[in-house]
Amino acid sequence: MEVLVAKFGGTSLASAEAFRKVKAIMEQDDRRCFAVVSAPGKRDAADHKITDLLYACHDRVSRGEGFDDLFAQISDRYRSIVAGLGLELDLESLLDEIRGRIPQQSQPDYAASRGEFLNAVILAALLGYEFVDALDLIRFNENGFLDLVATERLIAEKLPPGTRAVIPGFYGTMPDGSIKTFPRGGSDITGALIARGVKAKVYENWTDVSGFFMVDPRLVDNPQPISLITYRELRELAYNGANVLHEAAIYPVSQVGIPINIRNTNCPDHPGTMIVKSIDDAGASRDIIGVAGQKDFVIIQVEKALMHSETGFVRRLLSILEELRISFSHMPSGIDMVSLVILKSELNGKLDRVIELIHERLQPDRVEVIEEIALIATVGQGVAKRHGIAARLFKALADEMINVRMIDQGAHGINLIVGVENADFERAVKAIYRAFVQ
Repeated sequence: MEVLVAKFGGTSLASAEAFRKVKAIMEQDDRRCFAVVSAPGKRDAADHKITDLLYACHDRVSRGEGFDDLFAQISDRYRSIVAGLGLELDLESLLDEIRGRIPQQSQPDYAASRGEFLNAVILAALLGYEFVDALDLIRFNENGFLDLVATERLIAEKLPPGTRAVIPGFYGTMPDGSIKTFPRGGSDITGALIARGVKAKVYENWTDVSGFFMVDPRLVDNPQPISLITYRELRELAYNGANVLHEAAIYPVSQVGIPINIRNTNCPDHPGTMIVKSIDDAGASRDIIGVAGQKDFVIIQVEKALMHSETGFVRRLLSILEELRISFSHMPSGIDMVSLVILKSELNGKLDRVIELIHERLQPDRVEVIEEIALIATVGQGVAKRHGIAARLFKALADEMINVRMIDQGAHGINLIVGVENADFERAVKAIYRAFVQ
């Protein structure tokens, strides 16, 4: 039988009413054998995410302070969910255990993981499914990196054909048995790993929106939806600032060609966005698939005559970033110049030290720093395959009197990145979107 894995985000499991919607979705298709869950999200703008409250509990403990008031908020939320669902569940013993163990942990991972744990216990009881702890499925190595081989083996062993189970997302276990969490949004990764391990037909990711849009709806009113997108295009949008699926969640399923379907829990009949390995030539003929960007980049331009003939120049430049533990985003270059494009948050006060080391080790003719830069990526297979894409983009910016400070294009040709002043970011995004959609 074909199997679907359904991952439900925090807004999809924020209340008893939300849980009932999830139950209806699971029961609507018999192929939905596995559910992966996040912790409860906000019910309204004034509410708190449970994970945030759990992190706050650990912070209080680390400062030697009490956290009873925070834990009371957490407990009350779960009590209201269980009572609203009419479940007979020994919730108090679970809450007491968690309350007692939080002060014993030196790291926040245990506390942070308990939101997903409790939600999975509750949903399993509601569906009549087996609860399978992520501790028994997701393995990290001694360096804290995912052990994909061990994880696949455990999923195949613990979730054999015919199983129906609910699994908490966001965490796994270290070799010493301690809990290790993924980065924020890590339940998406757990869902992808489960889908891969059980060889799912589709990995469904249920959230509070009906798929993705060509541009951030906060910048453009009623943007066009994306019905079909490739893994590669999505990764480019995510990397360049789009608030979409966690990019690390794409990798496990993209390797084996399992499609991802982004769906809306509040509108379950909407087909959402399908993410696939490739699109035929007809689908690839579209101009672009989306526009995404971020503010607050810093460009460090390093100029030196005959740089191109100086063996190891770029390696020595990048070794400075490695030494200071700074990641760069882009590196445009010319015959006598190379530029490092770095998020300001990555520099974290280290800019002066970077410049000092560049002068000390590379003896450049000139180093220039350009701050307050926003990068905007125009993404799609059509960027490389269709004539006039760049011309339309730059004309749109010129018509708005927006100066382009940087241009970069990925080697595979599906993205074209421009750098503009932070102050021009919103106008630039709107102009590019209009150039291809309206």
